[in-house]
Amino acid sequence: MVWDSLLPTLLLVNIMTTRLPQELPAAVALTAALALPLVWRRRAPLMVFGAVAAAAFVQWLMDVQLLADIALLIALYTVAANSGRRGTLVAGAIVEAGALLACLRWAAEGAFPTTFVAATAMVVASAVLGVNVRTKGVCLAALEERAARLERERDQQARLAVAEERTRITREMHDIVTHNLSVMVALTDAAVYAQHRSPDKATTAMLQISETGRQALTDMRRSLGILRTDEPDAERHPLPGIAQLAALADQMCAAGLPTRLEVQGGHTHIPATAQLTVYRLVQEALTNTLKHTPPGTHAEVRVRCSAETVTVDVTDSGPCPPLPGATPAGHGIPGMRERAAAYGGKLQAGPLPGGGWGVRTRLDLGSSGEVSA
Repeated sequence: MVWDSLLPTLLLVNIMTTRLPQELPAAVALTAALALPLVWRRRAPLMVFGAVAAAAFVQWLMDVQLLADIALLIALYTVAANSGRRGTLVAGAIVEAGALLACLRWAAEGAFPTTFVAATAMVVASAVLGVNVRTKGVCLAALEERAARLERERDQQARLAVAEERTRITREMHDIVTHNLSVMVALTDAAVYAQHRSPDKATTAMLQISETGRQALTDMRRSLGILRTDEPDAERHPLPGIAQLAALADQMCAAGLPTRLEVQGGHTHIPATAQLTVYRLVQEALTNTLKHTPPGTHAEVRVRCSAETVTVDVTDSGPCPPLPGATPAGHGIPGMRERAAAYGGKLQAGPLPGGGWGVRTRLDLGSSGEVSA
């Protein structure tokens, strides 16, 4: 308001210093009526324009020429900058009509065309400037809204990424800890059972426990080392894949679960993340078999690799129907479903018609889920 009050003040000072004393009252009153409403032009542009237009019409009726007529152009500019297209056109038409009346009354003889063209140019310029300011403001507001929306989306994506990473690490820790502890418990039971009857077998079982523990620590360092730039184990030890399934089968055999492994097709073209998924699926399925089936159960793992898919079948010869509590109720099967879903696969886990338990899935290497994995 201080800035907008500057022009009315200057106009009043000008009119009081340039007019004759007998003309001063009417000139000051009309100048005040034209200029003072401009102080509130940003708050109520249409009302201010109406007040200024009415004062200008009274001025025309009184046949008084004033420099304060510039207030009409400023009011028109304000309407164009703050109102829509219809308000701008109406205000522009009113000011243009006033310019025509003013030229008809006050233009010098023979100078009407030039005067009217100049007045029209000023009217058009005021309206165009106001429209440009309004358009710029709309564009700027749209850009600010877009920037705010992008910032919100970035924050949401960051939170989702953190949640996905937390879920991935939790799933990895579950697979590593559950599998290795199950194997170590089975080997410990075997070592205790054989320590008096067969000390050599007990020693072998204890060595296998030690090796399993070291492998578990290595896997944990590798999985958690991704979060630390100074952790060398994440780079020194590669991710387990299909090539490590043979060692996994041997480990399960040592823990008391005879396991037969069959891998069909080459797997060198399969991405490391997909191979890790296959390894974890087989590891979790065998761990569940080791935990929930009685001694004497056999397991069979079949992995079929092709150019676009990897099929994983893990079956066992456990009792059918399953023993009470044999169905895993923890995070194992949900975790396997999530791993399979990342590659467009659906996990099928349940009792087999001929007895035993089976886990089957097919991973699509060309699916878009690989990116989110």
